[in-house]
Amino acid sequence: MSYIAVKTVTVAAALAAAVTTPAAHAQETARVLRVYSDNIENLVMNNADGSCTRISGPAHLTSMLVDDDGKTGTSGVQAPDLLIVQQVRGTGQATAYADQLSAKFGYPAGTFKAIVAWGDPEQWGGSHHCSRQSLGDLKKRQTNGIIYNTRTLSLAETSKYWSAGWLKPGTAYAGGAGCTLYKPPSNDDGAAYTHKWKRTSAIAAKFTVKATGTAVFAASMHLPEQNGKNACAGPGDPGIANSGLRLGADARRLMNASTVRVVGVDANRTGIAPATLGGYGMTGYGAKPTMGSRKIDYLFVKGAVRPSPVDHTVAGTKSNHRALYAFVTV
Repeated sequence: MSYIAVKTVTVAAALAAAVTTPAAHAQETARVLRVYSDNIENLVMNNADGSCTRISGPAHLTSMLVDDDGKTGTSGVQAPDLLIVQQVRGTGQATAYADQLSAKFGYPAGTFKAIVAWGDPEQWGGSHHCSRQSLGDLKKRQTNGIIYNTRTLSLAETSKYWSAGWLKPGTAYAGGAGCTLYKPPSNDDGAAYTHKWKRTSAIAAKFTVKATGTAVFAASMHLPEQNGKNACAGPGDPGIANSGLRLGADARRLMNASTVRVVGVDANRTGIAPATLGGYGMTGYGAKPTMGSRKIDYLFVKGAVRPSPVDHTVAGTKSNHRALYAFVTV
C-alpha cells in the first residue's frame, strides 16, 4: 500500500472516530449509568443566620454534576442518567428542573423527564426557618422524585408510593413498638401541619438501559426528622437493621425484576451502615458528612460502581445537603 493510501485510510479512520451519531453517543454514555441523589431543599438553602437563599436549577446542577475525577464544572462532566431527588415542590418544579438539565447539555426540553410521588402536594408549615416569608413559602410543598434521561433509559413501570414510618411525638418507643405509618390518621397535629406527611412518601421506578437492555431499579425516599432518634419504618417496625428504611411491596416487586438497583434517601439519621440493604444486594457509597458535620443522606447501589476520588460525595453542592453519586458500569 502506498504512503498516500495509508495516510488516506488513517485520516478516514480518525474522522470516523471523531464523528459520533446521537444514537452512538447514547449507547456510549449508557455503558456507564451516572446516578446522583440529593435533597435539593426546593432549591432554597437555609443559612446559619436564619436567612434563606434561592438557588437556580442550573446553578444547583453545575454544583452537583461531576466528571470521572469527581470535579464539577469541567468539560468532562457528562449528562447524568438518573437524578434521585428529595424535596421538590411537585410536577411543576421537577419538570422545570429536568428541562434545565436538558438545556445544560444542549438537548431539547423533555429529554429528561420527572416522576414524583405527589404531583401537587398541599402546603404545610410556616416560615420554614426563612427570615423572608416569600422564600419560606417556596418550601411549603414537598415531595420526592426521580429524573431520568430518555436518551439512555426507557421507563418500564412506576411503583405505587409508600409511606415512611414515624414515632408520633408523645408516644413511647421500644425497639419499634410505638411506630406507625406516617400518614392519616397518624399524622402531625395542628392545621398547618396536616399535610406534612406527604413529604416522606417514597416513589420507585423500573427502567431499561436502551443500549444494553439492562433492567434498572431506582427509588427516592425521605424519612421524617423523628427517625433520627427513634427508627421507625411502619407499625411496630424499626426498619431494616434498625435504620427506619423500608421498601414498599410494589417497589420490591420492581426491584426484584432489576439487575441494577439504586436507592437514594435522606434518612434524617446518622450511623446507617453501608451493608444495611445488603439483603437486597445493595451497598452504601460515600462516608463523608452530607449535612453540616453529619451524614444523614445515603446512596445504596447494586452494580459495578466505579471508584470515586471524592468518596462519592460532592462537597460544593448548592443545597443544605451534599449530593451523592455513583457511576455504575452496565
